[in-house]
Parts: sequence; structure tokens; C-alpha cells
Amino acid sequence: MTTPTTHNSRTSMRYTVRSTLHRAARTAAIAAAFAATGLVAAATMPNVAQAQVVIPTAEQSAPVVLKGATIHTVTKGTITNGTIVLDRGKITAIGGPDVATPRGAKVVDVSGKHIYPGLIDAYSTVGITEIGAVDVSNDINELGDFNPNVRPEVAINAESRHIGTTRNAGVLVAFATPGGGLVSGLSSAISLEGWTWEEMSMKGAAALNVNWPDPNARPRRFGGGPPPGFGGRPQQAPKTYAEQVEEIRNFFGESRAYRDATKAGQSVRTDARYAAMIPALNGEIPVVVAADGEAQINDAITWAKQEGVKLVIRGGRNAIKVAARLKAENVPVILTATMSAPSRSDDAYDEAYATPAALFKAGVKFAIAGDGDALYSYRLPWDAGVAVAFGLPEEEALKAVTINAAEFMGVADKVGSLEVGKEATLVITTGTPLDMTTNIIQSYIMGREIDMNDMQKQFFKKYMEKINQQKKKIAS
Repeated sequence: MTTPTTHNSRTSMRYTVRSTLHRAARTAAIAAAFAATGLVAAATMPNVAQAQVVIPTAEQSAPVVLKGATIHTVTKGTITNGTIVLDRGKITAIGGPDVATPRGAKVVDVSGKHIYPGLIDAYSTVGITEIGAVDVSNDINELGDFNPNVRPEVAINAESRHIGTTRNAGVLVAFATPGGGLVSGLSSAISLEGWTWEEMSMKGAAALNVNWPDPNARPRRFGGGPPPGFGGRPQQAPKTYAEQVEEIRNFFGESRAYRDATKAGQSVRTDARYAAMIPALNGEIPVVVAADGEAQINDAITWAKQEGVKLVIRGGRNAIKVAARLKAENVPVILTATMSAPSRSDDAYDEAYATPAALFKAGVKFAIAGDGDALYSYRLPWDAGVAVAFGLPEEEALKAVTINAAEFMGVADKVGSLEVGKEATLVITTGTPLDMTTNIIQSYIMGREIDMNDMQKQFFKKYMEKINQQKKKIAS
């Protein structure tokens, strides 16, 4: 989960070997876990065998024309009785029923249905974590406080069972995001379809992630162990808030000096950590700062102005308290807690649910993302849907999980809306994907008609077979 070169060649080789072994061990552990559940044996059951394997679809080889649906373009209005043409992974035409059908195209009648752009999760760990209790299946955090060269796309497990459940909820693009430390690495934009991480990769370096320190953090002990220094064992005092912020400033300063030196043609020792910082320092990619508290957000904004970087706040639990400054400084927010309980005893019960609507009224740009847990990544549509129930206009909620997320993370030229020239990544539904009762009938990723199977559907078929067998026993 890093760039091909690291701090030095020895570290690079060590990481490459470790990452390869890590993925191999992870795959073996996952296979063993599923074997233990009985899924392998279930593959021999009637009416279930065909449901056990999700096979990636080949690249689009012939045009596909979807006719008759209501097309929600997000950026250019809604088209009733619309037609959309997909060819070579791109949208080549979109409009009403008079749109021409290319020669040799497969025509699909989707009358009465709806077509939306694939939803985008701007904060995800899908593909880099699998089973919480199996350590080797989790590849999110690296050691150390500064790992800007970590690039999650190279660690993506294309066989992850979370991919199927996520995309069958309409989420077709995710930003795999590392964690840990102060500068945790780069978010990687991935399409949730493909045999390998290379096929799935959209943009390897989409954003730099910084975890802003908490000024109110207190030292904590876990597990009921002895207090610090017990038994005469010295323990290093935790770093203060000011010390951690200063470390971030220093690292950005060192990276800037490295950039300037290499640009000037000076002879410097190659350092992939500093090299990975250059796109963020040049404003080519955003710096996504994880911050929830009012003081955190304010300090992050001040710091970003001083550094001259393009800032996006992620988390934003108390963003409404800083709304005036967020709007004035044109700082967008990726909200990640729209379905959480109140954080303080004196907060209103609907604090998290109503935050998106409040930010919208305040004129703050925002996207809505999950909480970064791959297990619940399929809930992204409902993270946005709950905001609609608490005052956010539906069209704004849809933007929050499509075009807004794409714009903040630098992939709006590829996904986020249905427009000619963009990738043919879309969902066909019975209604708005933000409604829990809506069915996702079919999804296309870069023109590929993807397999709509997933583990939840497999379990449903498995246990329906059990019920059917029990019925036959009772009947006999």
C-alpha cells in the first residue's frame, strides 16, 4: 500500500515483499474463514452452486442502448423516456427517444425504470479490509506518523466480499483511504469491478490524508493494566497538541524544501515520502484533513491557508458551528457521521441527521460519505437518505454522493454525473437509490454489465434452500 519507491531502495524492497506476503496471507485467511462457515460445502447444494462465484465482466465490446427510463443526469436535469448509449466504456449519447441506435448495439428496454450515475463513497476501506478479527485481512494502517507515499490501490483485494454488497447498493466508485499517524497516505479512486487492482484503479493519487490532532485528547489506558510508569518502568509522555501540529508543519516544510531543491536541479537524495507530497503542495490534489471538533476545523483552515494547499475537511461533526468560515474560505466538507448518535448529552437527538440540511442552508459545499468501515459501505445511499428525511432536498442529497464527491476528489471529469464523454458507470433502479425500498436492478461500470450477485444474496439462497428442504420433510 505504497508507491513503488519508498524512503530508500532497501525499504522499498522490504515493503514490496511484505505487501505481497500480506496479501497472500490475507487471501488464505479469508478462504479459510469462508470454508469454516460452510460456504464451500454449500456450493454442492442444488439451486445454490451457480450463486457462489462472482465473475468480473469483460470490457465492453459492443454498444449498449438503454431506452425508456427516466434519466437523472444530476448536472443537466432529468430526461423522461430517455435514451443513453454506452460504447467502449463511455457515454456516447444521451437524450430522448429520438437518440440514434448505433449499428450492432444491444438495445435494453428499461421503460418505467430510473437511471442514476453510480454513487461515490469519498471515504472508504473497501478492498483493503475484510474481517476485523483476522489481522492479515486488514491493510489500512502503516507504522509511523508520516506515510504520504502509501497508496492503497496496490493493496486492493479484488476478491473482497464487501465489493459485491457495496456495488449492489448502487455504490460503484470508492476512494480507498489509509489511516493511522498524522499524514496517513493517499486516497485512491477505484471502480468496484475488475480482476486486479490495475483494472480497478481510476486515480492512484487522488488526495493526501492528514489526521488533525485533537486538542482535547487525554491519555488513555486500555485493558485495565497498571498505570504509566508502574513498577519503575519509564513511559514516554504523550505528545501535546501543539507538538503534533508543529510536527505536521515541519514535515510540510521539509517536503516543500525537497520539492524546490529538485525543481532547481540540485542534487538531493531521493525520498519517496517527500516526492509523494509534491502534488498536494502544488495544489494538484486536495489535502483531506480529518477533523470533527470546532477548534480542530478552525485550526486546520488556518494551517491550510498558511501552507497554500487545497483543503477538504473530512468528518465535520461540528462543521455547522464553523459554517460561516467554511463558506467564506470556500472549504468543502465530507460528512461521515450522518446516522450516528449525539456526541454530547446536551445535543439534540437529530444533530447528525440534520447537519447536512443545516450546511446546505448555510451555503457550505459538502459531500456525504460512509464512516470508512467496509462492512457497512453498502449503507452510503441511506447515509444520504436520512438527511432527506431531516430537511435536505433530495436533489442535494443525490449530489452529495455523486458529483460533489467527484469534484472534491478530482474525478468529476470521469464520474459523478451522466454526461457525454464520461465513464459509463450507472445504476438502473426502481426509484431513487437513497430510499431503502428501492431495488437496484442492474449496474454498469465503464460499460460493463456487472454480475449482480453478492454474499448477502448467496446467504439468502442458501437458507431459502434450507427452508425448502424442511418443507419437503414436513410434507412427507
